[in-house]
This record gives sequence, C-alpha cells and structure tokens, in this order.
Amino acid sequence: MSEIIVSPSILSADFANLEKEVTELQDCGADWIHIDVMDGHFVPNLTIGAPVVKAIKPHTNIPLDVHLMIDNPQNYVEDFVNAGADIITFHYEAAKDLTEDIISHIKSHDVLVGLSIKPKTQPQEILKYLLMVDMVLIMTVEPGFGGQSFMLDCAQKIPIIKQNAPENLIIQVDGGINDKTAKICTQLGANSLVAGSYIFKATDMEEAIKSLKA
Repeated sequence: MSEIIVSPSILSADFANLEKEVTELQDCGADWIHIDVMDGHFVPNLTIGAPVVKAIKPHTNIPLDVHLMIDNPQNYVEDFVNAGADIITFHYEAAKDLTEDIISHIKSHDVLVGLSIKPKTQPQEILKYLLMVDMVLIMTVEPGFGGQSFMLDCAQKIPIIKQNAPENLIIQVDGGINDKTAKICTQLGANSLVAGSYIFKATDMEEAIKSLKA
C-alpha cells in the first residue's frame, strides 16, 4: 500500500461546529476521520462516546476510524458498530489475555479491527496478532491528550511491525504528527497517519493534509 491514509483526529476540532469541521476535512482530502474515545480510566481524560459517532456519520462518506482508549473495550463494540464506526481500534494494554477474543468480536460485526500499543509496550508483544488484524496503531505520545511532542524512540517500532506483518497490514501512527515527523514515520514503513493539532491549526487545512501525504 503506497498511498498514505491521513486520518485527522477530531479531538482538535471545534466541537460546537463538528458537522462543519467533518465536512471540511472530507473536502480537504482527508481519507478517514479519527475519533478518540477516552473513558477517564484507561487514560486520564474523558472524551466523546458512541452518540457523537452516530451524530457525525450522516455528514461524511469517508470511514470513521474509532480509537478506543478505554478499559473493557469488549463491552462497547456493539455501541460503536451501531453508531457507524468503520474501523474499531482497541488497546492491547486494556485487553491482554482477551486480545484474540476482542479481535474476533469486532470482526464478527464486519468492521475493520485495529490493535494499538502505548509507548511503553514493545512491538514483540503483539506480533502474534498481526495476521488477525487489519491495522496496528503505534502511539508516539502517551495517550490521553492532544498537542504532545513526538517520541522518536516509539517510531522505531514501525519497522519491527512491518518486517513481521502481512503486506496489506495498515500501520498507523498517532502522536505529534506534522510534516516533519510524518516523513520519519512513512520512511520507516507507516502508511497511515493521525494528526490533530497540525491539521486544525493550519492556515490551509488542505495543504496540511497534502503535506502529510507527500
């Protein structure tokens, strides 16, 4: 997969004008819409849930890329499927022994499944799941808040995943992504980028998205 999938994170959007923001992202060339779901337990922040996903769904025809940064993700799969999620990514650290069961559970709903790892988790821990998932999400910041600085050492996990992955695996990176860090990640083998602040604070959103694909 040579094309870079850009998935802007609406964590950085204007929530009072979410319909407008989502429509603009699509018009500016975003491939997916990244939706960060946090429960205040797994990460120290509380964000949006399934009702917001459901509200966004009618206003876009690009995939909704839902990132569950929550405990017990298996309990919420149906809520997000029913709300319109096209991709559901959950954290290995929140699942551990249930990882395979949760992958099967998500797949049974005919949506794509992603597995994410936090900065302190080594990629070797998830290699056995690479043939079961559609995407691996490597966090290059500690999950919980937008606007953090990119952790270069976390990006070094990308080639390890790539060397062990099937050819069609999507390797997504989230955290501190801008035009410079995007190049680091794609050169290491990533083919999907999540960016929030960089896109939403840009004077030209379309150019910002293009710069991540360059």
